[in-house]
Amino acid sequence: MAALAFAKLIGSAVRFRSSTNALRVLSSRSVLFSTSSPAHTISVGDKLPDATVSYFDPTGELRTLTVSELTKGKKTIIFAVPGAFTPTCSQKHLPGFVDKSGELRAKGVDALACVSVNDAFVMRAWKESLRIGEEVLLLSDGNGDFTRALGVELDLRDKPAGLGIRSRRYAMLVEDGIVKVLNLEDGGAFTASSADHMLNAL
Repeated sequence: MAALAFAKLIGSAVRFRSSTNALRVLSSRSVLFSTSSPAHTISVGDKLPDATVSYFDPTGELRTLTVSELTKGKKTIIFAVPGAFTPTCSQKHLPGFVDKSGELRAKGVDALACVSVNDAFVMRAWKESLRIGEEVLLLSDGNGDFTRALGVELDLRDKPAGLGIRSRRYAMLVEDGIVKVLNLEDGGAFTASSADHMLNAL
């Protein structure tokens, strides 16, 4: 009888340990795949969070740049697209800022930058495919660090194109690191984040 009771006790302990381990695995997976935005999404008046992005310079060298370096002491337009080579981003959003870059600079803008959760090689290939010069700096937020810090993640994992976690579309005017104008779209919509809207806001 004592041996039987001991065996039952051991069995219960094994089942408890297995259940605990399973819960730990589920918990770690929940953390790993969590895409919830931070409590605060960037808004007008906020100081931009710092992050490191990358790009290829005109000589073909891969460079890194911090957001603070991009915006310190300058009036900068930063706009984001859900993905390089995607239709709206390639046909309207990025070309619009390229076409209006002269007018934007005439209104005091020092720099224009396009951000996407793509790697720097994809961003360079996209730039070359559109035959864009140096009007707009194409920046890779490859790991999504800047996007997460802004609280503007866009979950596209359910889409057949396999885009994963990207950025909502937006355009912002930043003066010395402070957000002065923010046109944040609902997901990947393209209504208020155009170059024309930004021109009207200046």
